[in-house]
Formats: sequence, structure tokens, C-alpha cells
Amino acid sequence: MNGYTIVAVKSTVPVGTNERVRDLIRGRTDEPFDSVSLPEFLREGTAVKDTLEPDRIVIGSDSGAAAEKVAELHRPLTDRIMITDLRSAEMLKYASNAFLATKISFINEIANICEKVGADVTQVAEGMGFDRRIGPAFLRAGIGYGGSCFPKDTRALIQIAGHVEYEFKLLRSVVEVNRDQRLRMLRKLETIFGGELRGKTVAVWGLSFKPDTDDVRESPALEIIRHLVESGVRVKAYDPVAMANFRSLYGDGGVDWCGGAAEAAAGADALCLLTEWEEFARTDLRRLQKVMRKPILIDGRNVFSEEDLAGTAFIYYSIGRPSLNQGVREEMPILQY
Repeated sequence: MNGYTIVAVKSTVPVGTNERVRDLIRGRTDEPFDSVSLPEFLREGTAVKDTLEPDRIVIGSDSGAAAEKVAELHRPLTDRIMITDLRSAEMLKYASNAFLATKISFINEIANICEKVGADVTQVAEGMGFDRRIGPAFLRAGIGYGGSCFPKDTRALIQIAGHVEYEFKLLRSVVEVNRDQRLRMLRKLETIFGGELRGKTVAVWGLSFKPDTDDVRESPALEIIRHLVESGVRVKAYDPVAMANFRSLYGDGGVDWCGGAAEAAAGADALCLLTEWEEFARTDLRRLQKVMRKPILIDGRNVFSEEDLAGTAFIYYSIGRPSLNQGVREEMPILQY
């Protein structure tokens, strides 16, 4: 450093990290500087938009002057700027991601109950979203979250709490629900085939943890495909952009890598849709059922509607929409109070 410098840490780091960085720098220079925690809130697939149109800018610092300089740098982007102390800024990023993960696991639990009582989770979620205290974001039921942020940050926050002798029971349940959610669709597939998957051919559409990215870190597809292969299933997989990344992480054992959605589905006993790519949503299901050995569709992202299914012979399973689940519909109990 040559003269006064502001050192900003944008990475998501455990509480207290910025202070450690500050102490390390102080031990190596006499130059004046200030430390700033500047957590980023970018989403994969929309990082440029999120940079230019941020929801908020969080600046943590023990120096009011340094915080104001960083705020001035960001004011052309937004006036939604919050200045906090270092530790609060570090904690805020973890808390935000943990809360969003909680919303996802919550709506998935609601979806599982909806299947048993005959309610439609998409309608339930829409009605919940009209409440401004709740909002509609992250209330889409499916097979759970993945990616590099939510799994890592939820585990880190549980660990942070543990280091100060606090058990974060709610967040532990969020992680458990998310882990179990992807296995539910496997259990449904096993039910359809009478508990025996060995020798079956299953097509998998979608390998990235969400659409519009090739990121496969913590993708539900990793665990689902691994379970299918271990159960003696021949897996035919396809993703528009994430094939290379997935293969480098998973390996090639037991998987046929296909060049298109139709190629993956051809001759399959069942199809599992794991990522809601637009390419899959545009699929003509009437044509699709003609190339499959058996018209069985496990829709892990609730991509298809009643109109899409009309006139098809699909045995169809979605998440939390029992009225659409043809062939695997549960008997609805008579509710007593």
C-alpha cells in the first residue's frame, strides 16, 4: 500500500474475519488503512443485472469516513445503502441466505402436506405471496435448493452458532428437509415400479442446480443420479449447458450422456425433470410419450400444467399438486378435528 487505503472484503466470511484481516495487515505495514465488509448479493445467471441494479448495498465498517467513501462509490447504482459495523455486515449475508433457504424448505414441507390433504401448493404459494410480509419469492415447491451459496452458508451459520454454544435448531431442520426433498421423488419412482428399479432406464433432464447457469455444485442431480445408478438403473442424462461440468464432478460411471432432450428420453421407462430449463418447458408431451418406452414423468420442478398434460397418457408426478398426479395419486383422508 502507498498511502491511505480502504481494504474491502466482498466474500461471504465467518463473523470476525474482517477484524482478523485488519490485524494481519496492521502487522505488516505502517500505512494508514481502514477495513470494510462489503458482502455481495449476486445471483448466478443474473450477476451483471444484480451489480447494476442491486436490491441494496451493505457496508460494514468501524470507520464512518471509510464507510461514507464506499457509499459514495455505490450511490450511482442505488440509494438503498445500509451502513453497519463489521460483524453485523458479515452476519447479514449469512442471515439473508439462511432465510431464503428456510422459505424454500418451508414451501416444500407445505407441498408434501398438500399432496396428502388434496390441496395445490401452487395456489397456496400464490396466495401467501400476496401478503407483503411474506412476498412471492422463493415459494416455488420443488426438489430443494443447491448451488454454491445456500448449502455452504446454511452449514456455516450452523457452525458459527455452534462455536458460541448455540444450537440453531431451525436451520438444522431446513438442511434436513432439503436433503430429504430430493429423495422423495426417488421414493415416488420406486413406488411406481413396485420397489424394484434394477434394469430400468431413466432419463434425467437437467443437471445444473438451477436454469441459466452451468453450475452443478450441490445440484440435486448429483445425489439423485448416484442413487439411481447404485440401484441398478441405466441413466440417460441431458442438460443444455452443464454437461461438461457435471461429468467432471460426477464421472462417467453408469450414465449415458445425451446430446438432446429427445435423445435422453428415447426408450426410457421414466423421465425425471430436475432443472426447469425453458427448453424442457416447451416440450410437446404428446410427441414425447411416443419415444419413451413407458410414459412416466416425474416433474421435480412443477414445470408442466394441466393443459400440457391434457390428451396424454403420462403417469405424472409433480410436487404438491395431487390433482395433476395421474397414476400415483394418494387417497385423500377424511379430515377430522
